[in-house]
Order: sequence, then structure tokens, then C-alpha cells
Amino acid sequence: MGIIGNVLLVMFYTTVAGWGLAYIYYSITGSFNGLGPQEVGNFFGAFLSNTLEIVFWMALVVISGFWVCSKGLQEGAERVSKNLMAGMFVILLILVFKSVTLPGASAGIAFYLKPDFSLIGKEAVYAAMGQAFFTLSAGAGGMAIFGSYIGKERSLAGEAINVVALDTSIALLAGLVIFPAAFAFGIDAGSGPELIFVTLPNIFNQMAGGRVWGFLFFIFLSFAAMSTVIAIFENIMAFTIDEWGWKRKKAALVNAIGIFMLSLPCTLSFGPLSSIQPLGSGSGILDLEDFIFTSNILPIGALSIVMFCTLKIGWGWDEFVKEANTGKGKRIPEWISPYARYVLPLIVLTILVQGWMNLLR
Repeated sequence: MGIIGNVLLVMFYTTVAGWGLAYIYYSITGSFNGLGPQEVGNFFGAFLSNTLEIVFWMALVVISGFWVCSKGLQEGAERVSKNLMAGMFVILLILVFKSVTLPGASAGIAFYLKPDFSLIGKEAVYAAMGQAFFTLSAGAGGMAIFGSYIGKERSLAGEAINVVALDTSIALLAGLVIFPAAFAFGIDAGSGPELIFVTLPNIFNQMAGGRVWGFLFFIFLSFAAMSTVIAIFENIMAFTIDEWGWKRKKAALVNAIGIFMLSLPCTLSFGPLSSIQPLGSGSGILDLEDFIFTSNILPIGALSIVMFCTLKIGWGWDEFVKEANTGKGKRIPEWISPYARYVLPLIVLTILVQGWMNLLR
């Protein structure tokens, strides 16, 4: 199920990652210069409906991602991901400095960082937990496969804490780019995908040196997207190599062709296939694939992992803790056992049920 989830995720993630690559090109070539808010929106709509162009950018993501993975784990995925993450972090710090120093940015910082607990309801909690599953790929096998690459000298609990801390830090910094800039220019920061591909180009248009800042932002966005794509591709590669005995080059070639073909429906859903709206008016193939992955495979996969690690019919809690605590670093405490056995499954089940409730409303 985890591998199916990985395949399903890249069926729509490669399309969105392709948008990011395309906007690097558009930013550096000045395609947004002189365009008003409505014109930038029209530009994005025309881009999505340009079948040849949008397929090209998706194909570029697939080819480059599997090319990296074909080089091997250490020479390919690990080396490139390290460079992508390091570059992304430097660019992010530059963008944060620029955003928080804009006139009027203080209102955005206060909106972002000053809590208002009266607004925290079950919808917000559900969204936060769903985002945690998505960003950590907790239920889609990503943690399992990359965890298997860690040597026995390091405890898994310690490495898990590092992952969560770094992931959350990057997310917080990204918010310090978007919210202060949105408030500085009077833009709605909750407008979904349009925020990235319509609203932010408008903001950059109004900045001094906006072409440079837009270029840096979409470089950052693409670095983040490609690091995820490479990680997911490595998961799929590892499965085909381990289960079917394929050589890495063959696995890269066959999987690249397969993922490209499977990604086409989502890529074309904004053009020739836009009339297909499986979840109702206004929701396309991307929304369906996202719902199946985010609201079903992730929570079901996470629930399966929790039950496997805590129940005797699976691995069992004692064996799990023994393996996870092997090596130096933080250890999983015994007192957390009741939470892992009884509370955590209920939380994950709640996410699964809430996802369907949101759909059926």
C-alpha cells in the first residue's frame, strides 16, 4: 500500500513540481513584468491549458528525478538532495530577510506568529495532522525505506526527532516569507495554489528587483519539490530493485516511463481532460488523486504501521523498541507504550474518518 501511495503521489506531484520549474524560467525571462493582477491570473490559466508545455515540464521533472536516482543512493539521491537542501536553506534565509523587512510586514508577522486559540477548532487540528502525515510521508513507506538506510550505530528515535525538527523549522521559515509579503502588499494569504503561482508573482512585480526575488523564490520552491520527488522516486526504485531484482539503471528507465504515463491524466486535467471532475464541480483529477492519497492511503498506512509495531500479531512493541533503540542517541521511553497502543490509533482513525466527512458534506 505504501508503494502504491508513492506512485499515486507522484502522479500529481510531478505536475505541480513542473509548474515550479516553469516559473523559474518565466521569472528569469521577465514574463511577468508589467502584468497586472488579472493578467498574471490569465497567464497561469493559459499556462495550465497549454498541453505541450505543461507535459514538457512534467516530463523534465520525471527524467531529471530518475536520472539522479539511477546514479545510485549515495552518488545520486543522497548527494543531490544534500545540495538541494543546502541551497534551499540559504535561499530561504535570504527571502525571509527580504520579506520581514518590507514596509507593513509586521502585520503579517503578527498574524502568523501570534496565536489566537479561539480560532482553533477540529478543522484546524485535522488539517494540521493531515499536513504532518503528508510532509513526513509517515504512512506511505518513505520513513521505512530511508530508515532502513540508517546504520545500526544511530538510534531511530534520535534521527526521527532530527527529521521533525528540521522539517518544522523549514516550514516556519517559509511562512515568514509568504505572510509578511502578502500583508505588505494587501494580498490574501489563504488563496491556496493561486497564492504561489498568481499572488506571489504579483507581489514580486511590485518589489524593487522583483525579477530576482521571484527567481530566487521559485528556485527555492523547485529545490523543495525536487528533493521530495527524488525521495519518492528512490522509494519506488528500492521496491522494484528489492522485490524484482532489477538493476538500478533498468529500474530507473522502466519506472520513468511508467510514472510519465501515469502522470499524464493529472497533467492534462487542466486542458483536454478538464471536463472530468470526479469529486464534483470544480474538482479535477488532481483533487481525486490527492484525496485518495492524503485522506486514505496516508492514514490507513500510518494506522497499519502503528498496529504492526505495537500488536503481538505484528512485530510487537518489545521487538519494535529493541530495534528502534539500537545505537547511540535518544531512546523511545517505555512510558509511551499506552499512548502508542491505544491513543495514537484513535487519532489516526479520526483523520481517516474526517477526510471522508469533509468529502461527503
